[in-house]
Amino acid sequence: MEHTLRDMKQFTAKRTLEAFKNNTKESKREWMLAKFEKTGKLNPGNDIYQFWQHDNHPIKLSSFSMFKEKLDYIHNNPVKEGFVVMPEEWLYSSAKSYSTEEPGILEVIIVG
Repeated sequence: MEHTLRDMKQFTAKRTLEAFKNNTKESKREWMLAKFEKTGKLNPGNDIYQFWQHDNHPIKLSSFSMFKEKLDYIHNNPVKEGFVVMPEEWLYSSAKSYSTEEPGILEVIIVG
């Protein structure tokens, strides 16, 4: 499991950072890359950016209410960080698919 999570984090961080670097139409592109770079400089062993936290705390989602709590937490992270005002405004989130009838840019299988 340790290697699976490590590999997933490495893959998604690399792809997400590439998407930010290459998408010149992203309005918060420079600000976000600067934030990832600032965080990366605080942690030895990073080349430039830090996208994921280093620690892992797996939680067994034993009920739908627990799943919903964690999903809401994830959806609200961009709001908490000041990237957007509403969770469904975050382009790379499933929040739009959960809160509206419109699909987001990511394919989502709605659980619930």
